[in-house]
Amino acid sequence: QVQLVESGGGLVQAGGSLRLSCAGSGRTFKGHAMGWFRQGPGKEREFVATISWIGSNTTYANSVKGRFTISRDNTKNALYLQMKSLKPEDTAVYYCAATTQRVVVTTAAAYEYWGQGTQVTVSS
Repeated sequence: QVQLVESGGGLVQAGGSLRLSCAGSGRTFKGHAMGWFRQGPGKEREFVATISWIGSNTTYANSVKGRFTISRDNTKNALYLQMKSLKPEDTAVYYCAATTQRVVVTTAAAYEYWGQGTQVTVSS
């Protein structure tokens, strides 16, 4: 079993930056691809970014490409999402997730473990 806890959310002005972290416990991240998803007000949960278990491959949603960077540190059982040039439309609850697959996965249904989420609010 894997427990995931996100942190780093908050209120930021448009154009600002935030770094989200996800700490895992209960089982090593090693061997698991990881991902970030988000759910904005009145919207369905959507894919943001994913990273393979080694960290060599990443995939991003078009809406965040060039602005967000996903990374991981398997020695610390940690996943990160560096967000820059934030826009009001990035406002959402951000979730980290883990899958038993090793390659990048963009589909939420493929992820078995989820955190509780951290709120990111971008003001205009």
